[in-house]
Parts: sequence; structure tokens; C-alpha cells
Amino acid sequence: MSETTAEAGAEDVYDVAVIGYGPTGVTAANLLGAMGLRVLVLERDAAIFTRARAISTDEEVIRIWQRIGLAERLKQDMLTERDVDFVDADGRPFISARPTPRGHGHPPQMFIYQPALEQVLRDGVDRYPNVKILVRHECLRLRQDADGVELTVVGTADDSVHRLRASYVIAADGGSSLTRAQLNIGYEGTTYEDRWVVIDTKMLKPWPDHDKLRFHCDPARPAVDCPTPLGHHRWEFPILPGDDEKQLTTEEAVYRLVARYGISRDSIDVLRATVYSHHVRFASRFRMGRVFLAGDAAHAMPPWIGQGMAAGVRDVANLCWKLDAVLRGELPESILDSYEAERMPHVKEVTKRAVFVGRIITERRRPVARVRNGALRALDRVPGFGDWTQNSNWIPVARYAAGLQARPRTKATGHQIPQPWVTAPDGTRVRLDDALGGRWVLLHAGTAVAQPAWNLSGISSLTVTPVGSGPAEGTLVDTDGVLLPWMRRHGAVTLALRPDAYVYAAAPGGALLPPPPQGFTPSTTSSTPPRIGASTAQ
Repeated sequence: MSETTAEAGAEDVYDVAVIGYGPTGVTAANLLGAMGLRVLVLERDAAIFTRARAISTDEEVIRIWQRIGLAERLKQDMLTERDVDFVDADGRPFISARPTPRGHGHPPQMFIYQPALEQVLRDGVDRYPNVKILVRHECLRLRQDADGVELTVVGTADDSVHRLRASYVIAADGGSSLTRAQLNIGYEGTTYEDRWVVIDTKMLKPWPDHDKLRFHCDPARPAVDCPTPLGHHRWEFPILPGDDEKQLTTEEAVYRLVARYGISRDSIDVLRATVYSHHVRFASRFRMGRVFLAGDAAHAMPPWIGQGMAAGVRDVANLCWKLDAVLRGELPESILDSYEAERMPHVKEVTKRAVFVGRIITERRRPVARVRNGALRALDRVPGFGDWTQNSNWIPVARYAAGLQARPRTKATGHQIPQPWVTAPDGTRVRLDDALGGRWVLLHAGTAVAQPAWNLSGISSLTVTPVGSGPAEGTLVDTDGVLLPWMRRHGAVTLALRPDAYVYAAAPGGALLPPPPQGFTPSTTSSTPPRIGASTAQ
């Protein structure tokens, strides 16, 4: 359903209400819409926010958008695989990196123009008549009971008031979340003293290295110099003591700032300059009853490794399939506690690394900066350390140490399986997730071992066969030669995969898997509609 400010019925009831329609909320709306749930989206603003806040994403997030059939369309508007340089005051690199793939089936780093990205995601929601969008509407009050949540919603265009109900609520309403405040959930952490002017420009003509991401680690005034797609370029500069913040956002001041890097007035058109503060904050809890916090409503981090938006997308990817399973009676409501158990440790580790990288970039003490530059240049030549920086290992892999997984844990438990190309039973070459179909599935390396507890639940089984095997019913050919070696390295001959392709349980050759989750009663037919735009080899 297209975005509308039309009045909602007085007794409208939804499976899930999503508050906030930024990247986190719109991803949730797509995921839940594809699952066939009845969804309400509430958004305070009338249109997409025009300022480009996030500027990059990664292969794991693209893999999530692949689930909703939008990955290939989104990638058309992205820049891929650009070099990343940390340079000193003279512009000489002391760390250079080109991110390498981690096995999710997409380029490891992609630069985005956020307004365009959000438009594609919103267009994707239009595919689902089961999703209702109310823009210029705010949720002023939540009241929970045993059966759901009552939302008091006001239309800001006409001051109309509606009372709506949902079984569950996802609050993706940003760092100043009104929902979080209503629930009296703490949001503790730090706001950095330095504020930054963020400048979006239209590139009129290219300059040398315009397509590289460069962190100018200059003690006099650090800077971020970042290519963004569709002919845009991003600059970020700190506001220093003695600066006039209002004056620094004027067009004249912007041209003076970028002139230091050889950018002339005829190279760029300044679209906007806005001042932001950097935060490190975490909600004290991500769930209260039937309401879940996601994205900036749950956590905020500095932008140095480009993971703020990505963290919110990961949140709803973790949460939405669980809500679907509970609403359909396939899993007990208690499994929803695994959302916080799985997401909070990972987002805290990502934030810690973002803070560390930020310290490298923003060091203002000249003697310390000189030591930093020399030491990191030397270390970058050391085998192992150079590989670490090249592989962008400042972004931790999401492996869940707790949450919805079987005991005893194995080497594979809690990992997301890689996503290579495979050959499906019908001979089609597809990405793994498209073959798995967003469902629980057993994967076997070699001859399948009967798994009575799982087979009684009606869970599908697929046998992974080596490169060169012919397609056959009940098999996936490991076309890229990735899955079977991964299973061997993790000591697993049989895997039980969750709908998000994380390993719930694993067993060595000839062994039985641990049983399914308590209360697991999967539907005999898939609840997921046919995929739109699934990835197939051309």
C-alpha cells in the first residue's frame, strides 16, 4: 500500500506495528510484508529525510536485503570495492586497505547515497498490500496488555487521533526515540565533545583519487573524504575551539575547508552542510514485553567504520523471522528473549571497534600522531598485521555465543553459514539463501544421517554434493567449492540452519543433532510467499 495520511479505522488490528520508517523500519516492513503478516508503519515525517547520513554498508547487510528481493536493484545505485586510506597531514598513507569478502556473496563494502537507497526500499514495501503506511503520524502512547499493544496515534497533518492495536511493536524511531522514553528504558553512554560539520556535495568534475575513501588524520583538523554514488561526494570536518558553528556551515566556509585538499569551486556543488554530534549509547534493554527497540533507538555509535545503519538492519533481520514464528505458533514467545541476547553483545563489540578507529583518525596531539604514523606504517608491512587491516577486521563477524541455539555448542554453532553460488535440484545456479528459502533446513555433507527428532517436525533436508556433481532431487551442488570445506573446518557433517542461515545445531559424522527448540511446531506448508527478484546466475 502506498504511503498515505488517510485515517485508520478505530479498531484496526495488526500483527506488528513498526514505528519509524528509516532504513531500519523500512527493512522490517519489507521482511514482515514478505512473510505475509499484517503490518502497520508509523512515520512522523512526510517524506524521506533528504540528508545522506549513512554513507556505506557491507556484504552482510546486502545479504539481508537479498532476502526481500532488492539486493540487485540496490547495488545498481552503489559504489563497490573502493580503496580505504588513512593518510597523514601531508596526504601520505600510513594504512591502506581494500576490504576482502567474508563469504556473504556480495561485495565486501559498498558506498551508498542514503535517500536513493531508502526510496528503493520504500518502493519495495509497495509490493505488499498487507503493509499499511501512515506518514505524518506519531505514536503518543503505548499500553500493553496480555493480548497485545494499544497505540494512541495522532495525525500531525490534521490532529486526528486513532487507537490501533498490534500484537507486537518494533520501535525504530531513532536516537531520540519517544517509544523508549515512554517505556522508561535507560539510554546510557557518552556524547563526544567535538561536533562535526557533515557536507554533502554534487561532484561537477572528478579530481585525483576522488573514488577513494580517505581519513585525513591531520592533528590540525582531521577530515573524512568519501565517495558516494550517483555523482555525490561526502566531506566531514570537526568544529574546533574558536570556530563559529553557524558560519562553518556556510557555502563560503565549506569551499575554504575543502580547498586544503585541492578541491576547487568548479569541482563540487555544495548541497547541504549540517552539524552532528557523535554518540556512544546503549538502551539498558532491547525488549520490554511486546515492544522491541531496534536501530538507533536501541544503540548509537560513532560513524568511523560505517556500521550505524548496518547494525539496525541486522537488528530487524534477527527479530522479524522470530516474530513471524511466534505469531504463527511455530515457536514459543520465550524465544523472543534471544533477540537481545544475540544482538546486544555484537553491537557493543562493533561500537568498541568504531571508537578505536575513531581515536586513530581524530588524534589531535602532534607528538602522538607522529608516533602513530610511524608505528602503523611499520606494522602495515608486518605479515599478519597487514592482512588484518586489508581484511577490515575492525568489523567483527557476528557469531552468537548465546541465544536461540542448541546445547551443547559446537565449533559451528552460532555462526552464519557462508553464501556461495550453488546448483539447485532443478539445475538452476542460485545463491545459497535463495535455495534455502528462509526456512529451517538440515544440510548434510555426504550421505544423510536420519535425524528422527527433526524429521518428525517435517523439516526439509538437503545433501550438499561436491563441485562437478549433477543436480538431483534433495541436493545442492557446492558449485563454488565453499560449503563442504566450511563444514569440514567446523567439524560438522550435519547442520540445522535457522531461517536466517545461522547454525542452530551441528553434528559430526554419524551423530544425531541435538533436538529442535522446545515447543517447535513448524507449519507443514511454507508461510513465505514466492521470492521476488531472487538471485540467479545470468
